[in-house]
Amino acid sequence: MILVEAPGLQTTVQDLGREGFGPIGISASGAADPVALRIGNRLLGNPPGTAALEATLVGGAFRFDADTWIALTGSDFGATLDDEPVSNWNAQPVHAGQLLKMPSTHSGARCYVCISGGIDVPLVLGSASTHVLSGLGGFEGRPLKKGDVLRTGACKPPAARSLNATVAAALAPRRRLRVTAGLQSDWFASTSRAALIGQPWRVTEASDRMGLRLEGALLQLRSEHQMVTSGVALGAIQVPPSGQPLIVFVEQQTTGGYPVIANVVAADLPSVGQLRPRDSIEFEVVSHESARALLLEQELLLESNELLIA
Repeated sequence: MILVEAPGLQTTVQDLGREGFGPIGISASGAADPVALRIGNRLLGNPPGTAALEATLVGGAFRFDADTWIALTGSDFGATLDDEPVSNWNAQPVHAGQLLKMPSTHSGARCYVCISGGIDVPLVLGSASTHVLSGLGGFEGRPLKKGDVLRTGACKPPAARSLNATVAAALAPRRRLRVTAGLQSDWFASTSRAALIGQPWRVTEASDRMGLRLEGALLQLRSEHQMVTSGVALGAIQVPPSGQPLIVFVEQQTTGGYPVIANVVAADLPSVGQLRPRDSIEFEVVSHESARALLLEQELLLESNELLIA
């Protein structure tokens, strides 16, 4: 088991999400950076969607009651194990009684604590992921609190020692996000479409797992349109009446009434999960064919024999 001695800012149990329930209003949720989660689980020999801890900005402290193996992936939170530094992207042995501390991020927004055997929580609609807004899944449907005790699965030796640095560089989070044209992109003035890709955007403090609000030029419609509520895709860039766009993210509403000027491609969604308030990003338009090719390239890297170093 793992005792939560300090929970961090918003540490939750996450896996790869509960796909297929959008028609009944339940978004997939799951890891904000699924690439990091998958790599951590592969290092440990876990199935790729095994539940882990997702720490956001401030990581907390966790005490282990038995020998096991862990892998920290995603952002560097300056982690220590009994005050000895622990590096990311490696399989790390942990002994009974040791304390893992994760003070705060040194880079992106989220770090994953993957554990041999995973976190053992009841599945809801086939997934262990926490959907905070609805109180669904994870550990009692909420972020962790001091004193929580998490059960873990059976431990086994890790599958590999560390991540291949060359492959890691190819999978690293981006600040220039690739997008395809949105369903209502032609509703916007040409100057607004140009502004979307022609300037940097700042991630505001009013951002969370439901969506990331951006600050920059005002995006304006060519004329008044009566928007009909419709399904919203993960990564959609909606433009509310304020003219300031937002990126729909993993705890999204499944329907919405704001026009969509663009969509972040699937291969770059893990990069969205590593964005912090006040980060600066840019957009680059690609074709749907390129978006599919980028996702295929990413999947091939994640499944390749060269991903890990034994």
